[in-house]
Amino acid sequence: MNRLFDIIIASSAIVVLGVVMLLTAVVIRLKMGSPVLFKHIRPGLHEKPFVMYKFRTMAEERNEAGELLTDEGRLSPLGRFLRKSSLDELPQLINVLKGDLSIVGPRPLYRSYLSLYSPYQARRHEVKPGITGWAQVNGRNDVSWEKRFELDVWYVDNRSLFLDMKIIGMTIKKVMNTEGVNQPGHATMPDFKGNKERD
Repeated sequence: MNRLFDIIIASSAIVVLGVVMLLTAVVIRLKMGSPVLFKHIRPGLHEKPFVMYKFRTMAEERNEAGELLTDEGRLSPLGRFLRKSSLDELPQLINVLKGDLSIVGPRPLYRSYLSLYSPYQARRHEVKPGITGWAQVNGRNDVSWEKRFELDVWYVDNRSLFLDMKIIGMTIKKVMNTEGVNQPGHATMPDFKGNKERD
């Protein structure tokens, strides 16, 4: 049932938003050049890796030593707009059709975080990751890592089709209001550094 729900929603969204996705790709190509898509390997269901797609939001600007600038330095005005509007997430609809993602589920994070999770936090990988999730509609990136993981595990224990539909509705409202895109004082979500084990 969940897989059928994902296919119907993702297919419908691609049809409705196809022109928006095409225009977004063209603007990125003109303003920032290639590549248009940002591809990154993320852990999915049971920590199995997959390639996640997003529209590119950062420039490849480097300092005199040839090192990439900080996220703040590379995030262009266009990139800020794409993130604030969540347009950068639209290519993940392809991941949903491929079966890598669900529409709703804990957001896929970096593989480097896997060794930092407590057993409790690692439970977020008991379900397929999603484009949006319970943590996203309850603060998005404007909450601590600890709270975010608590929300993810709560979703794992309480997931249902009704809850997924509720989260989708709340997500649309969040996107329209552009709430909680960043943590205060950060261009993006700060890296997770790990914490004490939790039973």
